[in-house]
Amino acid sequence: MSQEHVFLDSGPAAASSSHNPSSTSSSPSDSGMTKKIGLVLTGVVGGSLVALYAVTVPFVAPALRRVCLPFVPATNAQVHNVFTVLRGRSGTLVDIGSGDGRIVIAAAKHGFQASGFELNPWLVWYSRYKAWREGVRPSTSFHISDLWKVSFSQYTNVVIFGVPQMMDELELKLGSELQPTAKVVACRFPFPTWVPDQTAGEGIDTVWVYHAKTFGLQHGTTTAPPDGTTSQTVRRVD
Repeated sequence: MSQEHVFLDSGPAAASSSHNPSSTSSSPSDSGMTKKIGLVLTGVVGGSLVALYAVTVPFVAPALRRVCLPFVPATNAQVHNVFTVLRGRSGTLVDIGSGDGRIVIAAAKHGFQASGFELNPWLVWYSRYKAWREGVRPSTSFHISDLWKVSFSQYTNVVIFGVPQMMDELELKLGSELQPTAKVVACRFPFPTWVPDQTAGEGIDTVWVYHAKTFGLQHGTTTAPPDGTTSQTVRRVD
């Protein structure tokens, strides 16, 4: 076959290929599919950001407060030390800033009617689930609440994993609310002016124990005078 014949045979095919629209541009259906993929990706990214915001804000928001109580899980040694110094005690117990609920759940297993107060709703819901899973849900309660807006007067045992910035104010609050039979266990940091009756552990696992009678609480009680005419409030130190 001559070179001229080969050229003539290949010429129309080449011309047809160069003028075929499908070889140089995408079809309308391809363009629509690209737009759909873009919308799906945008929705996924947007939804992920919203979910991330919903999860992280409860953890970050407390740190923006004047006095914050960050979530740092208690170590096994700290939990052990808390219930070592509470051995022989009973009644009600509150964990201030209860985090993932491990102190409250352990307290329920030791026979206490235990409550936890925590600002982070995710941690509160998780604590409730853990209490149910551990079989102590009837003996526990978890509350989404700011500790400064709660009275702890009903509790006979108080556990606090605090930070130095809050201990002064918390000392005043507990000192004005607790009954003389109450016992306070501070973990990680002691109270600034109270003198502990007992300590246990060492380093970050140290706990300090305070009895209400020791830090001189004053309680107001209403009594009737001998003639029974009027009532008066008598201040006494127990």
